[in-house]
Amino acid sequence: MTSSPSQCDDCYVLTIQCPDTIGIVAAVVTFLAEQNAFITESAQYGDPDTRRFFMRTVFKAGATEPLSRDVIYNGFSGLADQFDMAWDLFGSQEKVKTVIAVSKFGHCLNDLLHRVKIGAAPLDVTAVVSNHENFRDLVEWHEIPFHYLPVKAETKESQEDKLLEVISSTETELLVLARYMQILSAETCSKLPGRVINIHHSFLPGFKGARPYHQAHARGVKIIGATAHYVTPDLDEGPIIEQAVERVDHTLSPDDLVLLGRDIESSVLSRAVLSYAERRVLLNGTKTVVFR
Repeated sequence: MTSSPSQCDDCYVLTIQCPDTIGIVAAVVTFLAEQNAFITESAQYGDPDTRRFFMRTVFKAGATEPLSRDVIYNGFSGLADQFDMAWDLFGSQEKVKTVIAVSKFGHCLNDLLHRVKIGAAPLDVTAVVSNHENFRDLVEWHEIPFHYLPVKAETKESQEDKLLEVISSTETELLVLARYMQILSAETCSKLPGRVINIHHSFLPGFKGARPYHQAHARGVKIIGATAHYVTPDLDEGPIIEQAVERVDHTLSPDDLVLLGRDIESSVLSRAVLSYAERRVLLNGTKTVVFR
């Protein structure tokens, strides 16, 4: 992965998507040059299938005078209208407010909290929610609010209302399902479009449902993997952000596959969340563009 915004104290990140046409890059670069901005990183992609253009640019002041975010934001609006852009501007020091949801398996939660603790992930974890009490001590040791939200079939709607209230009251942007073994309702998914990332304990598409590693073992697979994706009302069909696989063989038991799988899940989810936090992920219909 190229240099991240967190390595540039006074940088801004500009993300763009719009209909693909001639002159977009030239117009953006010219505008930034006129603002005395120095581009430190830039990547772009034109999708030949959707005819959409995607761009992510990191820049900082190119002179002694600091850049004014308001001036850049207001000045860029005219250019954005010209090219029909959906765009946003982020400060490099802005940490993404994040709620993490977890159930009984804590490997992904622990990995994320550790990365935040050592400053390796630009997240502000506003809360951890769980339908079990297992990780209260771990979360509170990190001095993060823990919300125990038990759920049954008859209380699912009210439990999700409480989850949404935690997100709303903390002004949280991102919800991470770190092996949260509950399916969010279509209503909740529709209220958080492009703001929920899940780790699926399989390499999608593949062995879906319960006990995927046991299914894989029974079929004698030679690779296992994990998938981080956006959550949509269509179960496990959301746009994929990150995936990884590991080679295995006949000597490994289902328990061996579980242990290996948990390592993959942790790293895949962390990479996906980090890419989101660094504004490297742009939605492209049922797919994503992820700038490395």
